[in-house]
Amino acid sequence: MAACAPPSQQFCVAEERSGHCAVVEGNFLYVWGGYVSIEENEVYLPNDELWLYEIDSGLWTMHLMEGELPTSMSGSCGACINGKLYIFGGFDDKGYSNRLYYVNLRTRNGTYRWKKITDFKGQPPTPRDKLSCWVYKDRLIYFGGYGCRKHNELSDCFDVHDAFWEGQIFWGWHNDVHAFDTNTQTWFQPTIRGGVPPQPRAAHTCAVLGNKGYIFGGRVLQTRMNDLHCLNLDTWIWSGRIHISGEKPKDRSWHTLTPIADDKLFLFGGLSSDNVPLSDGWIHSVTTNGWKQLTHLPKSRPRLWHTACLGIEGEVMIFGGSKDDLHFLDTGHCSDLLIFQTQPYSLLRLCLDCIGKNASLLKNQISWLPSKILPQVLKKITFWAAANHRQEKKAEIERQEQINVT
Repeated sequence: MAACAPPSQQFCVAEERSGHCAVVEGNFLYVWGGYVSIEENEVYLPNDELWLYEIDSGLWTMHLMEGELPTSMSGSCGACINGKLYIFGGFDDKGYSNRLYYVNLRTRNGTYRWKKITDFKGQPPTPRDKLSCWVYKDRLIYFGGYGCRKHNELSDCFDVHDAFWEGQIFWGWHNDVHAFDTNTQTWFQPTIRGGVPPQPRAAHTCAVLGNKGYIFGGRVLQTRMNDLHCLNLDTWIWSGRIHISGEKPKDRSWHTLTPIADDKLFLFGGLSSDNVPLSDGWIHSVTTNGWKQLTHLPKSRPRLWHTACLGIEGEVMIFGGSKDDLHFLDTGHCSDLLIFQTQPYSLLRLCLDCIGKNASLLKNQISWLPSKILPQVLKKITFWAAANHRQEKKAEIERQEQINVT
């Protein structure tokens, strides 16, 4: 394990990146992969680094991984089932991937070991990136993405973008559905029994509520979309485009959609049809089929090709991504963590935060607290110390940039 060494690096953060994977398991946010731009070159983050963010303390640590390492990639699809992080697809220096890997995040000895799944049954999807997936009944259910197919693999589920005729290779967008059963290690392509499927796309986003898999937006050719569809993951019937009452979000790609309640989805960020990075947040109610825009979000912190994970107290944690249009100005990759509270915190959480924020004022009284909650208090003190340190460092960088400009 390689961790941040105190005191100077105690409050370090995971490196800036876009197109990475992130999941929450237990009290930790796990981050792997992605890329960053260095001197106008796309550089993939090391494939043997796994970054852990402890939600209670706000501290990052980096662990070196072992085993059958995936190549360094961006645009892979990451999801967690029963404590295992699964990585499928992506794009690397050699092209598109359709390989599937997993790592057990519930390791007891602190060793994170990748395993490439090769003894599977069935046929995996064709190579692609920028796809999304639903997790349901221990299955990984993948939809869409951009990738390549051979001439004999062309079908109605593929919208051709470009072709290399000599090698009979075609590139384009997908709208097919593939599932991997993690218990039987079997790939299968479910038979869609009804409904109108979404058109092919990539850089869309997926989320599960109950037995329904929702999909929103994405891009095909030069068109970005703001349509909402759902697939019944038991009957394999598509809803068709869901009629929305009232206002709705702009067309976009590279955004995120996160389930925050039994009937609600949280949409954040992305890149608009006019190539503007977005910082807006919306909540969709499947009960009313309506969207509601959140008005209290900061407009100065747009994100696209970021990740969004639901925390242990209903907060949505946005990590990484870019604040610029990646097609024209690929320099704005981020390393900060945006935390959006989507429901009231517990009274205990509010008390812990209050103590943590005011630790210097309460330092003589902290020892009076019950021993059962003292460890939580100490972690909250660390959390707010780290938050303040990073905020001060960010402000210092911004001041220096302003001086350099003037």
